[in-house]
Amino acid sequence: MSGMFVGMPAFPKAAHDAVNNRTLRGNLRHATHTIRAKRAKAVAELSDWAELREAGRAVKDHTLRHLDRYLVQLEEAVTAAGGTVHWAADADEANRIVAELVRATGESEVVKVKSMATQEIGLNEALEAEGIRAYETDLAELIVQLGRDRPSHILVPAIHRNRGEIRDIFRKEMSEWGRPAPEGLTDTPAELAEAARLHLREKFLRAKVGISGANFMVAETGTLVVVESEGNGRMCLTLPETLISVVGIEKIVPTWRDLEVFLQTLPRSSTAERMNPYTSMWTGTTDSETADGPQAFHLVLLDNGRTDTLADQVGRQALRCIRCSACLNVCPVYERAGGHAYGSVYPGPIGAILSPQLRGTASEIDASLPYASSLCGACYEVCPVAIDIPEVLVHLRERVVEGGPAVREGNRVLLKPAKGHAAERAAMRAARWAFAHPGALRAGQRIASRTRRFHPRTLPGPGRAWSGSRDLPPVPSEPFRDWWQRTDGGRKGAK
Repeated sequence: MSGMFVGMPAFPKAAHDAVNNRTLRGNLRHATHTIRAKRAKAVAELSDWAELREAGRAVKDHTLRHLDRYLVQLEEAVTAAGGTVHWAADADEANRIVAELVRATGESEVVKVKSMATQEIGLNEALEAEGIRAYETDLAELIVQLGRDRPSHILVPAIHRNRGEIRDIFRKEMSEWGRPAPEGLTDTPAELAEAARLHLREKFLRAKVGISGANFMVAETGTLVVVESEGNGRMCLTLPETLISVVGIEKIVPTWRDLEVFLQTLPRSSTAERMNPYTSMWTGTTDSETADGPQAFHLVLLDNGRTDTLADQVGRQALRCIRCSACLNVCPVYERAGGHAYGSVYPGPIGAILSPQLRGTASEIDASLPYASSLCGACYEVCPVAIDIPEVLVHLRERVVEGGPAVREGNRVLLKPAKGHAAERAAMRAARWAFAHPGALRAGQRIASRTRRFHPRTLPGPGRAWSGSRDLPPVPSEPFRDWWQRTDGGRKGAK
């Protein structure tokens, strides 16, 4: 899988560097707290939010159980509407398909709708290698692209930038990508938005090829859905003659009626809006040069580790994700470390469980992601499709430490334990043995109580990683078992 930030260290090192950046922490704190408060207010307006959340979970779980059937139904519906369906097993195949489709049009530039799937596979870089320039049209993605930066949030990719930084990027970089920034550009939101609008309008009007993802695909009709707040998506979806959509296979829903649930929960969970300002839906192609919509439509269905994830009975719930980003905005770890520390286009709690499943846990950074959480459970509480992220995190931690059976590239394999966890495995095995031998456990507790005055305040060796940020719990003067026997369960009184 692509989508890894090349050169990034494991999460602990990247997070350590990020928390020392006061500007970054200030930007993140302000943005996440603002979005969090607005979301809570929007959700509170619905008396049936819990029922909608359960309905979304049920629809997604049903779809994943019957994914093979619904994908075939989708292909048939898209084809009947005039579209062409392509199947991509991995990032390389998806990039090759898209590049060939663009080259076939004779064009050397494309406009893009904000898409996590295309970021995941590194499509922009792959197209650039083929001599094709891709222009991001979402405002935040434009800021990231002009700044030669990386996205740090699912919904707001430039959340780590403040207005002054954005103004400086526009002034310096816009002229190299097209229309330059207006003279005397300030950092007021209205002026920044107008500068982006003027810069992008010429690209919308001349573009012959558009590339998008999709929030949802409807199996029964072959309809694709994009929800957004700026209108750039609609421009990309309707003006170009050729539209290429790269979509993960998990984004499918069985029926048109199923959209009812998600078009209520997604906007409230993401942008805290009752509904998205722009909800664009298209089915197939148009056969008229004067009508809105593309005359050629290609759908690239992307696997790239999703089938492997589906095979994991615990981890597969990550495929329910509708990319609302609510989990990022409540996560205390993300708020302090930022999205870049996760080394993936999927940051935050959902990234900590999705990336290690799509990419595997062989690399140092992927092996560290399941530990990028305090397990406080706030992410589960706000998830509109009830993904139990803490459960999956613990499940993946076990996989990292112990190894074990898994599915990689469609094959059942036996994973080796990740490096650097030998001490943890030894400690857990010792604990398991002690709990299985009551006599040894009792003796160990008594020894610990009688020697507690000599206990260090921090653990030695590998244990420093744990006690470096935590206080060691004090050992009581008497084991609970001895107290229970001496006091007859507390009935005789205690000293």
